[in-house]
Amino acid sequence: MLDAVVVGAGPNGLTAAVELARRGFSVAVFEARDTVGGGARTEELTLPGFRHDPCSAAHPLGISSPAFRALPLERYGLEWLHPELPMAHPFTDGTAAVLSRSVGETAASLGPRDAGAYRRLVAPFLTRWDTLVQDFMSLPRTALPRDPVTLARFGLAGLPPSTLLSRRFQDERARTLFAGLVGHVMAPLSGFATGAIGLVFALAAHARGWPVARGGSQSISDALAAHLADLGGAIHTDYEVKRLDDLPPARAYVFDTSPTALARIAGFGRAFEGYRYGPGVFKIDYALDGPVPWTAEAARSAGTVQIGADSAEIGAALHDASRGGRAPRRPFMITVQPGVVDPGRAPAGKQVFWAYAHVPNGWTGDLTDAMERQLERFAPGFRDLVLARATAGPPELAARNANYVGGDIGTGAFTGLQTVLRPRLSLSPYTTPHPAVFLCSSATPPGPGVHGMSGHNAAKAVWRRLRTP
Repeated sequence: MLDAVVVGAGPNGLTAAVELARRGFSVAVFEARDTVGGGARTEELTLPGFRHDPCSAAHPLGISSPAFRALPLERYGLEWLHPELPMAHPFTDGTAAVLSRSVGETAASLGPRDAGAYRRLVAPFLTRWDTLVQDFMSLPRTALPRDPVTLARFGLAGLPPSTLLSRRFQDERARTLFAGLVGHVMAPLSGFATGAIGLVFALAAHARGWPVARGGSQSISDALAAHLADLGGAIHTDYEVKRLDDLPPARAYVFDTSPTALARIAGFGRAFEGYRYGPGVFKIDYALDGPVPWTAEAARSAGTVQIGADSAEIGAALHDASRGGRAPRRPFMITVQPGVVDPGRAPAGKQVFWAYAHVPNGWTGDLTDAMERQLERFAPGFRDLVLARATAGPPELAARNANYVGGDIGTGAFTGLQTVLRPRLSLSPYTTPHPAVFLCSSATPPGPGVHGMSGHNAAKAVWRRLRTP
């Protein structure tokens, strides 16, 4: 009998397996697809030689993750590459606000009236980032806070809606930049704890950057898988699990799946019926004939580029997708251009380009034209560079990854208390109605992102059970 079986070989499932194997437990992972990766994969989606990341691409939480930082992933080929600028947010006048490794450079890009306000916002937390991120990503109940005072100050600043936090700024440049940061988790700007979301992304850029992984996000998953193999763990791909009886006997079962899938496989009935999924995503991967012709110079050297003319436009797009039930006319977009720091992703002189926008959950339309019209506002001539494109709306994304219910790449809505209490109201969010079955996906704290912390936290709950006589 195995000590633990993990279902799903995404970053959280692999991290949970590694953490258990490191402590001497026998572990096997079962993955439905023919390769490991989950939301961290790299594939040739358009043309030969163009390597695209179908889901995650830039990794501000990956490089800051306490779980990843404790593992020797560099030994297994993971190399973080840092663009000159972590992120830029261009405006229609040809200028841009930037999120730089330097607080001073970021503050200066926001204009003289808001530079001081930005410095004051991030200063209390930046010097304590390593401790803060560990406390923030380990709660609840998996570890006592190392710095409860800083964590409490962070909560006071971040738990209110981002619209309240944005009142610290006088001009639209700063408000737009911050609204875009909140939009990375597809939450309405007026939602609970959205201020914390924006703050986390800003602090991560200043503390550790927003890197890409050399060769693509697949290298993160491959490094985790290789480390697990060296620890004696086994991985079985092309193995779809439909019920618990499909798995070998084990003392514990850990699911890197959506709560919906877990309830179906484990026979939990209505255990997670209150769990809600959020907006979907419409994703386009481009093969380009050259760099994106951004009007704003700063955007040309940024790894990530946010697209939204102002905070009102961003807020309207997020509202349309999450509450309005319609695709936005002018979508808010997050784009990544890995080629600014990793040119090997495409043939010489060419580029891969990654872009997504928010749409209602399960939406079946085509947002290509609306997204490209948005890009043309900030990069005139973009369409002339397109060699090929691969589009994926909510149905296609859900078919590729069963965790993305209705195209929700966050595996759960960031609305109300579910923002911080996922997947249900519980002091032990990784446990389930069965004492030997656990959940470790992005549906559990700390939530979405390629950081492995949900798997790390769940593994703590598992090994406590396994050590119980």
